[in-house]
Amino acid sequence: MSWKESTAVEQKKEFIQKYLAGKADSFKALCHKYGISEKTGHKWKNRFFEYGYAGLCDRSRAPENSPSKLDEDTVIRLIKLRTAHPTWGPKKIAVLYQKAYPEEQVPSESSIYRVLGKAGLIQRRQVRTVQPDPSRMRKYIKATNPNDVWTVDFKGWWYSQGEKCLPLTVRDLASKYILDIRLMQSGTAEAVKAVFEKLFQRYGMPRVIRSDNGVPFAVNCSPLGLTRLSAWWVYLGIRPDRTDPGSPTQNGSHERMHADLSREIQGKIAGGVAANQRAIDAWVEEYNFVRPHESIGMMTPSEVYTKSDMLYEGTPDTIEYPIGFETRKINKHGYVKINKTLIQVSTALRGLTVGLQAQGEREFVLWLGDYPLGIVSTETFSFSCLETKPLNSR
Repeated sequence: MSWKESTAVEQKKEFIQKYLAGKADSFKALCHKYGISEKTGHKWKNRFFEYGYAGLCDRSRAPENSPSKLDEDTVIRLIKLRTAHPTWGPKKIAVLYQKAYPEEQVPSESSIYRVLGKAGLIQRRQVRTVQPDPSRMRKYIKATNPNDVWTVDFKGWWYSQGEKCLPLTVRDLASKYILDIRLMQSGTAEAVKAVFEKLFQRYGMPRVIRSDNGVPFAVNCSPLGLTRLSAWWVYLGIRPDRTDPGSPTQNGSHERMHADLSREIQGKIAGGVAANQRAIDAWVEEYNFVRPHESIGMMTPSEVYTKSDMLYEGTPDTIEYPIGFETRKINKHGYVKINKTLIQVSTALRGLTVGLQAQGEREFVLWLGDYPLGIVSTETFSFSCLETKPLNSR
């Protein structure tokens, strides 16, 4: 091999990288390819394992002895694990190491960080310090157990070979288990409802579904911000919960999962929607069953998640309201009929059974399941919402 093509240090780095990747029939053959003796090859290898790439310089000023030095096999294992999971940090690598080599002593996180750093496999992250504003901190519905809260969102789309990839993401908040990431052809309420029907059939139903205030999850011009989708959730006995407008950090755990998906999948898969969906399915499998999470004690989501005891048996034909309530079905145009008079409520409720609770002679509180939506007046032939802000927990 000609040594004029690059510097000596670059040649040494290339030698080490090929050695670690096992891209030679033998160590002797690798040394011969680079025109060095086996003694010199072992010297480069030992310097790398002790000092990282800095040890490949002509003279290293690092101390001759290192009390925390790891053996060669351990270093190679760590580098292979990091290469297989290039975005995972030392904590996750330590958990993987323990599972992969149960009879071996697990290196400390600082040792793993040192090895990966010296191998050039860790990039320093920029950290921005902020001062929390207590006035913006609101109380959320807490997710103590699996299926207490599911979170849902549309991740930002991207193109692959001219095809638009629009991911709908659904995750269990307590366990971090990804229930589905589906590349959608449409973001309508009906399209998203079809996805949730399959999820309910497979996992049961959650007690709460948290989303942002965008369509198809919420709209401003509807009672409690309900859409066809979120009204259906209420009809099933599920509580919609929404973050404050313009505050994606209130669903920060879900957003961090989106960031991982962006970094590891988005823009990296050729072949259009079908190829991206296959890659996403494999990514979700790894996320749920292999990747440990610090927030759940470095366990995997699959080790925490269990199916819901709220079984899905389809959309009920009607809802039984308490004694004294009158029941009505909202027609296809969003009107309720009282005393032969049609009063407009919302098309989001069409086809659903509501309850009317008398409040005086000519006023009724209109309920959808457990939620009072507004007042229906047969005197003014109008419906008015009880509150104008969207339904939330805060």
